Amino acid sequence: MAAELIVSVSGIRGIVGEGLTPEPALAFAAALGTYYSGGRIVLCRDSRPSGLMLRHAVLAGLMATGCEVHDLAVAPTPTCGLAVTRLQAAGAVQITASHNPAPWNGMKLFGADGGVLSASRGLEVKTIYDAGVFRFASWDKLGTFQECGQAETWHRERVLQLVDVTRIRSRGLCVFLDANGGAGGPLGRDLLGALQCQPVVSGGHADGVFEHPPEPLAENLTAVLPRVPQNHADAGFVLDPDADRLAIIDEQGRYIGEELTLALAVQCRLRQERGPVVINMSSSRVVEDVARSFGVPCHRAAVGEANVVERMRAEGAVIGGEGNGGVIDPRVGWVRDPFIGMGLVLDLIAESGKTLSGLVSELPAYAIVKDKYPAAPERLQTLYAGLEGRWPEATANRLDGIRLDWPDRWLHVRPSNTEPIVRVIAEAPTRPEAESLCREAGALVEKNSK
Repeated sequence: MAAELIVSVSGIRGIVGEGLTPEPALAFAAALGTYYSGGRIVLCRDSRPSGLMLRHAVLAGLMATGCEVHDLAVAPTPTCGLAVTRLQAAGAVQITASHNPAPWNGMKLFGADGGVLSASRGLEVKTIYDAGVFRFASWDKLGTFQECGQAETWHRERVLQLVDVTRIRSRGLCVFLDANGGAGGPLGRDLLGALQCQPVVSGGHADGVFEHPPEPLAENLTAVLPRVPQNHADAGFVLDPDADRLAIIDEQGRYIGEELTLALAVQCRLRQERGPVVINMSSSRVVEDVARSFGVPCHRAAVGEANVVERMRAEGAVIGGEGNGGVIDPRVGWVRDPFIGMGLVLDLIAESGKTLSGLVSELPAYAIVKDKYPAAPERLQTLYAGLEGRWPEATANRLDGIRLDWPDRWLHVRPSNTEPIVRVIAEAPTRPEAESLCREAGALVEKNSK
């Protein structure tokens, strides 16, 4: 299983040198170029050293199908999305494995709106890839290549336009940033510097050298947490390798996490402008509570950035995102963006005059537990029926896997879009209650897989 190449409507992902080699990378890029019949395409990669090798394969596939390629080199995923709209490109390829460990890499595809391709459009590209029939250009109609070095500046300046820079600067804040060798270090440092936040940066060079496991979870940050109070920082921000997720640490060195990143950003944004909010099926209900306090609706979409964006467009949402630290602000772009997330959280601190821990203490308190199990895809419908039968009193929703809701808690069981696993997530008033829900659901997953 470890060597398998994962191919989905979201792109491809695998272990470099095993499942993921230059051949499928070139073919997937050629499928995208064929889909767009050439056209202007943005190319970008995160900081993993393997990205340079894959860049050459992807570039060959795009140019062979007649694409005009604009290369951002190493840059965050949301910067790639923003560049698509600024350059009026047909789409983009971001070479990244997101939060996966260092041996992994992959490709994420974007459309002309700067957002991740929808499932339906991603399926069209996948169908071309599976068929292996590409629209290769003749020698005199091959694509072109040029470098684009301004994208991170565009991104920084856009964020600065959307927060109260003067107010943030007046607080004289100190911010600890853990970029962990990922693509977001340089932009994160520049943004905090522009806000005069006295940045203390760890792993700020985008060299792909991870100082700790790349997913910004509490268990991976035990050495990072105490560095926030040690540096007398007012907040700690942690990025994943391609910088589309943001986890937060308060001034006391406590892991605030990724779920509350979205809640705090939503709170700040709704102070600026009231309007609908969209989150995914696995995000904490604390965001619903924040939206309710402002008198605006909070809608839920299937898990996946493209699904959230689609619902945001339909509802005219002013902000949305996912509980994995993914803040989506359509004023910047249709991609999870930790940089606008950082700006909104800092603006909230500056406006309120409160500490980060003080702001968090005012939010409703829930405990969320996330687990995962291997599972056979062909057994999922049987599993869902078993879960629904186990808790008949709960309200069931099968929009994305199965979600069971009670008045004060919920359980969500769904297959991952990027890994061959089933995710089991529960939220309840206390951690033992959430753990109990997860444990019992996990036992049913394991029983169903035998």
